[in-house]
Amino acid sequence: MPEGDTVHRTAGRLDEALAGAEVTRFDLRVPRAATLDLRGQRVQGAAARGKHLLLRIGDHTIHSHLRMDGAWFLYRPGEKWRHPAFKVRAIVGTSEREAVGVDLAEVEVVPTRDEDRLIGHLGPDPLADDWDAQEAARRLGADARSIHVALLDQRNVAGFGNEYAAELLFLRGVLPTTPTPEVDVAALLDLGVRTIRANRDRPDRTFTGVNRAGRTTWVYGRAGRPCRRCGTLIRKGELGADPTRERVTFWCPQCQR
Repeated sequence: MPEGDTVHRTAGRLDEALAGAEVTRFDLRVPRAATLDLRGQRVQGAAARGKHLLLRIGDHTIHSHLRMDGAWFLYRPGEKWRHPAFKVRAIVGTSEREAVGVDLAEVEVVPTRDEDRLIGHLGPDPLADDWDAQEAARRLGADARSIHVALLDQRNVAGFGNEYAAELLFLRGVLPTTPTPEVDVAALLDLGVRTIRANRDRPDRTFTGVNRAGRTTWVYGRAGRPCRRCGTLIRKGELGADPTRERVTFWCPQCQR
């Protein structure tokens, strides 16, 4: 599942492959931008903010959001894709590399000077150079909702998704339904920052320190299985800011109180 670490790692790969090169192929397969042609423009670079990916070309920014299934792949020109063409929503190619966006939930183009219109609402990003721990704690601590819901609100902190919320709350021994004002948000964020920064530099995300399949999480995706610490069966529920945004939660009723 793409979360902040995945998006930052993707941006780094795109930046390394494309920055400084001239665009020779450009195709956005979304109605609002289908006629835009940035061939001949130079790629300024790629960056991430939370779960948002920004690919800057000339004086424009291609903004994409991966959501649940989206990804960017890099190919050599003419190399066969590993996915069906109907899933492709964006192609940005140079003479040496071709970036292909697949199953992207959002694709939008804005003048680079207007990027703030797309990401200005986001809270501090633990993977950004300007990470502000105090501001993140202030925003999160002022949210009266359950900690699981508050941690997923990208206006509080940008980058943590459902898997991070489940795992960080387990590691801190906090129930997902706990009202946020009752939580030590500074300690929770400190753990979150250290975890997401470590995972950004790993090929595969892990919360347990084990990289083997099926051993990377404590509670996420493990409903009905024994807790790795105490043996109690992991439970599953749903929480959300409203009924249309409910997310699946996982917790250990013994380790999280």
